Amino acid sequence: MNASQQHLLDTYHAARRGEAAPPDPGTHIARTTREIHRWHRFQAIVTAPGDRLPARIRHALRTTVASLLRTRPRRVVPGTTPAPAPRPRSGAMP
Repeated sequence: MNASQQHLLDTYHAARRGEAAPPDPGTHIARTTREIHRWHRFQAIVTAPGDRLPARIRHALRTTVASLLRTRPRRVVPGTTPAPAPRPRSGAMP
């Protein structure tokens, strides 16, 4: 069921109960987005710098480890031929 169908069903139920119809889908998206943005700005101001630092360190550590794991060279076992390097992936098919 998509948002339009759910809205029609809710409107029908509200009409049967004598209640006000619910707002149209997407009516409050801009307001909600603005409130979320304000909340994040507020949290950035009231959160102590000492509380923010561990999160920044965790993020930096996570991205560093992820990049090291992605670029790790293949280990070649003596006496075997190395596997060919993987082809770079791109959005277009060859």
